[in-house]
Amino acid sequence: MSAEQMSIGELLAATVPMVRTLNLEYLETGPDKAVLALPDQSEYRNHVGGPHAGAMFTLGESASGAIVLAAFGDQLARAVPLPVTAEIAFKKLALGPVTATATLGRPIAEVVAELDAGSRPEFPVSVTIQRADGAVTGEMTVVWTLRPNG
Repeated sequence: MSAEQMSIGELLAATVPMVRTLNLEYLETGPDKAVLALPDQSEYRNHVGGPHAGAMFTLGESASGAIVLAAFGDQLARAVPLPVTAEIAFKKLALGPVTATATLGRPIAEVVAELDAGSRPEFPVSVTIQRADGAVTGEMTVVWTLRPNG
């Protein structure tokens, strides 16, 4: 299967070793929303029996990357998406499987217009991490940029 035929989830699983290490599952990847799941795995639990903070951070950052690729994949010939900053707040104890839902904080057209104007746009991606019962266990913001090639 070529890169053009792969889904975003398949592409990231094939190219980002940490995605494979944590067995992240891509449930939805589109320019409006990306949803990833972290299965409950004993080898990645912390001292209270939930997913380790590092695993939850990786889940959230991976969800943010998936939506960035879905939204700006058509810009990859001229710009590289890179995370600039990331913040996470742990709200409740996460036990069992968790999902991360990412949404863009700025309109795609606005970001592309900045890139067209020759600047290096930055934009936030908000991520909500939830348990299976719907309780929000974490909130994350990742600021991304599109660094022009050359």
